[in-house]
Amino acid sequence: MATTVAVTPDKVMQIITGGWASAILGAAARHRVFDALEAGTTDVDGVASRAGISARGAQAILDGLAGLGLITNTNGTYRNTPEASAFLTSDKPSYLGPMAEVMTDGLTDWAKLPEAVKTGSPSAAASADVPQNPFWEQLTPAIATLSYPVAQLAADRLGIAKAGAIRWLDVGGGSGVWSAVWLRANPRAHGVQLDWPNVNRLARPFVAKHGVGDRFSTIDGNFHDADFGTAEYEFAIFSHIAHQETPEENVALYKKFHRALKPGGTLVINDFVLDEQRNGHPFAMLFASQMVLVSKGGLTWRQSDYRQWLSDAGFTSVEIVPTPTPSTLVLGTR
Repeated sequence: MATTVAVTPDKVMQIITGGWASAILGAAARHRVFDALEAGTTDVDGVASRAGISARGAQAILDGLAGLGLITNTNGTYRNTPEASAFLTSDKPSYLGPMAEVMTDGLTDWAKLPEAVKTGSPSAAASADVPQNPFWEQLTPAIATLSYPVAQLAADRLGIAKAGAIRWLDVGGGSGVWSAVWLRANPRAHGVQLDWPNVNRLARPFVAKHGVGDRFSTIDGNFHDADFGTAEYEFAIFSHIAHQETPEENVALYKKFHRALKPGGTLVINDFVLDEQRNGHPFAMLFASQMVLVSKGGLTWRQSDYRQWLSDAGFTSVEIVPTPTPSTLVLGTR
């Protein structure tokens, strides 16, 4: 006799209240609740005092964080889980608190997704092609943490440390995290970043903080219009930009990269990439809706899309490299 498995609404309810989870985490990050716990404050009143919030608010946030499994509660004694300690305390290099704050601030935009899905046009204020939107100045440093391990993996795989006096062009480089990682690996290298002026203003001190600012330069401009040069670079980087571009725009950009690279040079694309059945990391799959919400023609693209676009642009070989993050590396050789 077949066993009937009880169906419960738990998963559906968890998803329905996903906005609550994001808001609770963002509020905790903004008020440094995890820092308070990490410092040894373990009770509600102590957390409220250290974080500068009300006791009622502290109790609610602690209840929520415990419900999310980010902290533990043993007889009213609260402590960070190992995950929270690693990723949600501000003194750790893997700190994701700024990203939690950005996502919480953007929750009202997500209320517009039903209309964006219906029309196929962006409905959110944080449009991907508006350079002066304050969203970019929030997001740019917030997502740097996610790029550190991928930039290091790429540096190791491409032998950046032993490549000598190389130059690279990082288009849409944001915080400059890729150049910071690669310049620290190779003391003879020079990194060039092309991005909007307001973003480059954030990148220069970020890279300088890593002690390599003297070998980092920026070009202010829109990468759709800017000239990338001809045979000037051994490497080019295009990190977390391709998802906001249409297929036609990506091919046009990859042709510009092809011209900018020296023979044998490599274009490094870092993005959220799906397989042929549009399966992949859950974050990458969710991210497609973010693109419908904020971009005019972006999406989470498949491996075969990148292979075709790079081939159309003249690249002779393409390699797909998984990473320990939601991102995938796509390496195109000129």
